[in-house]
Amino acid sequence: PSIAGDTEICTNASTTLTASGGTTYLWSNGATSTSITVSPTATTTYNVTVTDGNGCQASTSVTVTVHPLPTPSITGDTEICTGASTTLTASGGTAYVWSNGATAASITVNPTATTTYNVTVSNSNDCQASTSVTVTVHPLPTPSISGDIEICTGASTTLTASGGTTFVWSNGATDASITVSPTATTTYNVTVTDGNGCQASTSVTVTVHPLPIASISGDTEICTGASTTLTASGGTTYAWSNGATSLSITFSPTTTTTYNVTVTDGNGCQGSTSVTITVHPLPIASISGDTEICTGASTTLIASGGTTFVWSNGATDASITVSPAATTTYNVTVTDGNGCQASTSVTVTVHPLPTPSISGDIEICTGATTTLIASGGTA
Repeated sequence: PSIAGDTEICTNASTTLTASGGTTYLWSNGATSTSITVSPTATTTYNVTVTDGNGCQASTSVTVTVHPLPTPSITGDTEICTGASTTLTASGGTAYVWSNGATAASITVNPTATTTYNVTVSNSNDCQASTSVTVTVHPLPTPSISGDIEICTGASTTLTASGGTTFVWSNGATDASITVSPTATTTYNVTVTDGNGCQASTSVTVTVHPLPIASISGDTEICTGASTTLTASGGTTYAWSNGATSLSITFSPTTTTTYNVTVTDGNGCQGSTSVTITVHPLPIASISGDTEICTGASTTLIASGGTTFVWSNGATDASITVSPAATTTYNVTVTDGNGCQASTSVTVTVHPLPTPSISGDIEICTGATTTLIASGGTA
């Protein structure tokens, strides 16, 4: 008798043993068919007794060796971020077939969505076992930066990142919020990491606007009682120290005073400047000289208190000699070194001449006398 069939199988497999050499068969497991299919869990010997047509018997046996299955495993990162890759390495056998068709022990994959990878491992006995691993693909965080991105020279702004759990700024800061004071337009980048360790970056440009150049035009020296108009420039809105908000304002200070203006431009940036209005006192004008004369006489009037003089008769000297025919008022405007003016006047009274007369006998005889009497005056 003989037995044919696979005598080496893998755990959980089966084999069909077929006896020959007789007409009836009795197997050690009690089967009486020519062929039996067995699935031993361990190496097992099967015996068969063969009887021929003459009733003669003979026995034979075969040992079915059961090889253990390989114990496959997969190592490698099973959680990745969108756009990343991971290397999966299978072990436990001598040959490998992955579900993506690869046959190397290690494969590098970069799935765009969560994906399960299966590998079938074969050992030296050609026994196979499979295992799988699921690579979870986490979406990248969506970082954003809030805060003022337009500032004025010398100012600062607070930038706040969101969208993750940890933050690394391009200036080395690791807080969610940073306060920056760039002197020129600057771009700030932040890398945001979420709870899955996934990272994404974003940036913002902080524009630095120059401060406006404020200026004030107008007379800065005035005389007591006068006014001056100051006009600011360099911006779009204005705020004066006296509360005025117009471009130009008229001041009438009684003493020397400083005025400040804050100029704001179209970017909201501000610059300030100031100007001092000097208030000069008025000169004290006076006129000296005889103010009473007789008809036909003259008098010299002398003005003082300034550097230039203008008389009401058009004269421009400090002294004028006048011969009015009747009582007359003379006015002089005095201007000092600061251009301040004051006026005064004097009245020259013209007295008429006396009208003298003599009375008395104007004809006498020799040896006689007459009395002549003068009149028309006091002396």
